[in-house]
Amino acid sequence: MNNEAKRNLSDVESQVKILVEDLKSDSADTQRNATAELRLLAKYDMDNRIVIENCGAIGLLVNLLYSNDPETQENAVTALLNLSINNNKNKSAIVDAGAIEPLISILKNGGSEAKANSAATLYSLSLLEENKIKIGRSGAVQPLVDLLGNGTPRGKKDAITALFNLSIHHENKARIVQYGAVRYLIELMDPAVGMVDKAVAVLTNLATIPEGRNAIGEEGGIPLLVEVVELGSAKEKENAAAALLRLSTNSGRFCNMVLQEGVVPPLVALSQSGTPRTREKAQALLSYLRNQRHENF
Repeated sequence: MNNEAKRNLSDVESQVKILVEDLKSDSADTQRNATAELRLLAKYDMDNRIVIENCGAIGLLVNLLYSNDPETQENAVTALLNLSINNNKNKSAIVDAGAIEPLISILKNGGSEAKANSAATLYSLSLLEENKIKIGRSGAVQPLVDLLGNGTPRGKKDAITALFNLSIHHENKARIVQYGAVRYLIELMDPAVGMVDKAVAVLTNLATIPEGRNAIGEEGGIPLLVEVVELGSAKEKENAAAALLRLSTNSGRFCNMVLQEGVVPPLVALSQSGTPRTREKAQALLSYLRNQRHENF
């Protein structure tokens, strides 16, 4: 680091120390301004994020998640989101400071921007494996599913990203299904909404458990997954083929529904022209469907 960069960092440190004192102030205005400044400082600069954590801001920002001032609360959420990005030490510090519970409270009761940023923060924190478990067990799934169904477009996007990450951990899958996410995920498979990739990815994870497969079949997911095999991007096609394989191999009824939707021609095309992984999934599903048809006749 050159001298000028060191000087700049030293200036930032002096500034952050003052802002940290301001976070402790009894004045709502002072707290609001300090959270806004820290939110900006943490936004673009990795070094700033380290300085802010070193100066002891994280615990104070977590306390301000309980603020009665909506602007201070939103600034605190967003500052913590920014501090967590690409920094595993900060992710751990945020969770250790007790952030999960107030973040979930904001998901339930905050303004639309604060809700979306709370979901985005939970997503960022859940990139650490142990946090997937903590967040799932702390009651985050239900408000995330509510945001998925009823949030702003931005809120839905942040909710689905968080739910995708949580759905990677097995014990969270049943919770996500139980709170009714599958219906909303299927609604988000409308290409006009722009979230097909994420919706299919979550459904593919949920298709690994019986409750998930039943919900996908009952809520009308099969025709839409077949459509994705035909018209989706390479990654969407791979995930949709994987989900349909799980549905077909575990239920004769769903297998017949998959066949009735005319999946074979797009699968044949996919088995010849997709990526190696996609071809493998398509060939496995084709082979299974052919065997089923022979057994049925």
